[in-house]
Amino acid sequence: VQLQASGGRLVQTGGSLRLSCAASGHTFSSHAMGWFRQAPGKEREFVAAIHRGGGDAYYVDSVKGRFTISRDNAKNTVNLQMNSLKPEDTAVYYCAAKSDGWASPQSSKYDYWGQGTLVTVSS
Repeated sequence: VQLQASGGRLVQTGGSLRLSCAASGHTFSSHAMGWFRQAPGKEREFVAAIHRGGGDAYYVDSVKGRFTISRDNAKNTVNLQMNSLKPEDTAVYYCAAKSDGWASPQSSKYDYWGQGTLVTVSS
């Protein structure tokens, strides 16, 4: 599975942004998908994840109620809708795929990673 994240840009505090991750390969629907982010000088952290079937989704507490992860298995894409953005959301955002289909907040459990897309939230 190859992943290509896009949609990052400069946005003002309170604004919205939609990140997309396009996956190649025929096995996308069997993979759980996750979004992670890494701010300057900080470790990569979990943001959101969704099971292979698209039912249950999980979020880090700091984005609950503001971010929504979704997937379209027919189009091999996973999206992250980000609303009410804050300066602390500034980071490089990565999408990742997990082969066993079960979402996890642990980055070490993911098998494939995209290249990252930069989100900058100005105050």
